[in-house]
This record gives sequence, C-alpha cells and structure tokens, in this order.
Amino acid sequence: MSLLIILGLVAAVAFWLVSVYNGLVSLRQRGKQAFSDVNVQLKQRHDLVPNLVETVKGYATHEKSTLDDVVKARNAAVTAQGPAQIGAAEGALTGALSRLIALSEAYPDLKANQNFQQLQSELSDIENKISAARRFLNNTVAEYNATREGFPGFLIAQRFGFVQLDYFELDEAQQKAIETPPKVEF
Repeated sequence: MSLLIILGLVAAVAFWLVSVYNGLVSLRQRGKQAFSDVNVQLKQRHDLVPNLVETVKGYATHEKSTLDDVVKARNAAVTAQGPAQIGAAEGALTGALSRLIALSEAYPDLKANQNFQQLQSELSDIENKISAARRFLNNTVAEYNATREGFPGFLIAQRFGFVQLDYFELDEAQQKAIETPPKVEF
C-alpha cells in the first residue's frame, strides 16, 4: 500500500514538472511567433519606404538630406538583428519617416498627390499594426519571463536552459525623437 502511495506521489510530481516545462515551452514559442509577427509588419514598412521616397523625390528635389536619412535608416532597419538592435533601428526609421511626411506640408502639390496620399495612408495603417504587434510581443515576453522567474518555473527554466526574452522597446532618446513633432520649415 505504501508503495502505491509513493508511486502516486512520484507520478504527481512528474506530471507537475512536465506541465511546468510544457507551459514554458508554449510561452517561449508564443514569444517567437509574436516576434515573427512584428518582423512581418516591419518588412511591410521597409517595402513601402522606397515607394514613398521616390514619390517625394519628384516634388522635393532639394530635400536630398531628408531623403538620404530615410534611406539610411531603412537600410539599417532591414539589416538589424535581435529585438534591441531592431528596436533602435526602427526608432530611427520612424523619426526619419516623420520628417519625410512633414515635407508634404511644405509642398502642396506633393500633399495633393494621390499616390503620396495612398502611401501615407498605408504607412499609417502599417504603423498601427506594428504598434499592436509590439504590444502583443511585449505582453507575451512579460508573461514568459514572469513564469520563468516565478516558482516553480525557475527550477525548470534553469535546468533546461530557458533564457530570458527581450522586450521590443525603444531607448529614451529614440522615444523622445518619436514623440517630438517634426519641424516643418517653409
């Protein structure tokens, strides 16, 4: 009888450990999927930027430095690796794009251009999707990290190599650049 009780306790502990392990695996996979979803949205934005730059070029030929900044920021964002580097590059791209969009105020013909309006609308839509995907990613990362660091998760996480996931965030300077309205000069 006592052997059955011991076997029952061992089975219960084994079931519990497997359950915690599978929960961590599930959360880690959701985090990877969420990061992939963010990358899909970022790629759409990266693909849209050259069309936007080409449209603006026709109207704002003497704004070469702004256009060059957008192209450089886009290229840096395309080649960035890992959440921290991608977040930094995307912050720079967002700032450069806001300066590019601000050019439309100085060029009424550009502002009235239907192609520019459509691209601007697509960019706004993509920015909203990126924001939603980042929120989902950061919520998933928070849930995973909390489970990993809490009891009993940390017992399993340490033994089986579950590492902490990084948030997709901007540093203080990048956040300030995004929140600062672009300067338009006529």
